[in-house]
Amino acid sequence: MTFAPRTWVVGEVVSAAIMNQEIRDQFNSIFSAWTTYTPAWSSTGTAPVLNNGTMLGRYLKIGRLVICEIHMTCGTTTTYGTGNYNWSLPVAAASSGIAQVGTAQLLGTARWCGEIVISSAASNCGAFLPISATNTRTDFLTATSPETLASTAQVRLTFLYEAAS
Repeated sequence: MTFAPRTWVVGEVVSAAIMNQEIRDQFNSIFSAWTTYTPAWSSTGTAPVLNNGTMLGRYLKIGRLVICEIHMTCGTTTTYGTGNYNWSLPVAAASSGIAQVGTAQLLGTARWCGEIVISSAASNCGAFLPISATNTRTDFLTATSPETLASTAQVRLTFLYEAAS
């Protein structure tokens, strides 16, 4: 990961090790492979349980910028709980006073497109999708909105945000 650059001192002798740490290693972290993580899936009501479904998460952190993708596929034994769904972030969001927005897709019996909202200082994000095919106002993704979730339904989230540190 990238880190804060050092403060150089007048007359300092710059060695190869210092140059590698301050320049090469910083650039390598920008171009390195993404880091995988397993997001936690939660709700504001009864907790959902993925069981034999799959949850994949990955992110790239450059300084305090975090680029993240989450892909969840429901299984035959997934239980959907109640309430509004949330997914954990790989690192906490900055306390910036600004909500970050990304993209959300639900692939069920239909394809639904919406957005992700990450509140200031949050540790999770929520997906907002159209309420129904005839009501395009958005609301939280739930077990029954915008459609009833079932086996093989997929949730795809892509977003970027400022990390707390």
